[in-house]
Parts: sequence; structure tokens; C-alpha cells
Amino acid sequence: MDLIKAIIIAIIEGLTEYLPISSTAHMGFTASLLGLPEDEFLKMFQVSIQFGAILSVVVAYWKKFFDLKNLQFYFKLGFAVIPALALGYLLDDKIEAVLGNQIAISSVLVLGGVVLLFADKWFKNPKIDDEKGITIKNAVIIGFWQCLAMMPGTSRSAASIIGGMAQGLTRKAAAEFSFFLAVPTMLAVTVYSVFVKTWGKETGNPQKGYEMILASQEHITIFIVGNIVAFIVALIAIKAFIGVLNKYGFKPWGWYRIFVGIALLIYFYFFK
Repeated sequence: MDLIKAIIIAIIEGLTEYLPISSTAHMGFTASLLGLPEDEFLKMFQVSIQFGAILSVVVAYWKKFFDLKNLQFYFKLGFAVIPALALGYLLDDKIEAVLGNQIAISSVLVLGGVVLLFADKWFKNPKIDDEKGITIKNAVIIGFWQCLAMMPGTSRSAASIIGGMAQGLTRKAAAEFSFFLAVPTMLAVTVYSVFVKTWGKETGNPQKGYEMILASQEHITIFIVGNIVAFIVALIAIKAFIGVLNKYGFKPWGWYRIFVGIALLIYFYFFK
């Protein structure tokens, strides 16, 4: 993977991480269209550039994240992230196995799109319009909803936003809490992928993520530039998404998922 292709993947990550359209699916499809081999460095890179996307939320909502007087905010995120941490660790190998099945991921993309077409009708009369109205119980339940995204193609953002709306949050409040919850969730995933997980066990050349990054100057450059690009693009995408969601709801994203999912099913079934 050269730097240009890494930047393209990072742009896709930044655009899609906080949208309800599955960043994992879009990065996987992009890598396939770019003709990149499914090697361990590519897999690790796609996970590690989430760090840049994490920072975009912290910067966009810095007053919330650095308000040390609001300890309840940190408690809510701490409890909400526990389900994903536990299940993610237990199902890591199974999740990685599905990442190479583009037909399955495309199918989930379509099914998730159908769900989004009806999401606005299912959750009416919301009562909670900001984070302060969310209880720890609400946060934990949203955390379990987020775990649905362990099936690649589902979208962590879509699962947690719908989970929030099911708990009585407005679309805006649910979207913002989804952004907040992404920070500890993706930070944990990134740290695990870079410093803890051993990649390529079956290849005979097992390596930690940081060992692959430090293996060459090219890898170091790709890692740094990828995170910077993901950060900048995600910062723009967050603001744009809130505006579109408030004005049009989930339907545009639902139709988008269905259209792209069907197109990719045709592509991977007949031409790949």
C-alpha cells in the first residue's frame, strides 16, 4: 500500500466513521477496488486510523470532554463502553474472519438500509434532548446496541444512534452520544490493535501492530498521514451529519446503503 492509496482509505474512514453507513464496509470495499492485498498491515491500518477520527470528536466537543465538573458524563461513557469491550475481546477472531467476506458485508449493508428507512417512524415523541438527560441505565443499554456493529457492515454509528432513539433520545442527542461513545470504544480498539493484538498468527510471521508500523519509514509515514487525514475529514463530516440528520432524518442514509449495497453485491458476485 503506497501513501496515495493510504490517504484515499483515510478519507473514506473520516467520511464514514460517524455516519450510519459502516466505515468498515466502505474501507474494505475501497481497498478491494484499489487492488490492495488483504495483508495484516492493511487490516491493522484500517483499525488504527480510527485514532484520528477519535480526536476529531474530542476537538469538536472539547468543552464536553474537558468539563471536569460533569463527572456523570465520564461515568456514563465508562459504563456504556463495557459491553463492547467484553464482547469485542471474546469475538475478535470471528469478527476478523467476516471482514474478508464482502458478499456478507454487502448484504448487511442493504438490510441495515431497510431498517434506517423506518427508524424515524419507529421512535416518535422523544423525551431526552441532550446528554444530561441520559441515565447510566440508558447509557449501558445504548452500549449493548452498539455491539450489533460487531457484524461488519452494520455501522457502529447506526446501531448506537438507533439504540439511543429507542431510549427516548432525539435524533440529535442520540447522534451526539454516539459520537461521545465512539471515543472510549475506538480508543480501546486502536490500543488493542496496535499494542496488544498479535497479527498474522497463521502466516508464520506474527507481529504486534506497532512492530508493523515501525518496520519501515514508509509504514511510519502512512500511519501518521492516515491519522491526520482521518482527523480532518471526520471533523468536517461530524458537523455535516448533524445538519442532514436533523433536516432529513435517516431515510437518505437508508437509501444510500441499499443502493451501494446492491451495487457492491453485483460487483463482488459477478465481477470479483
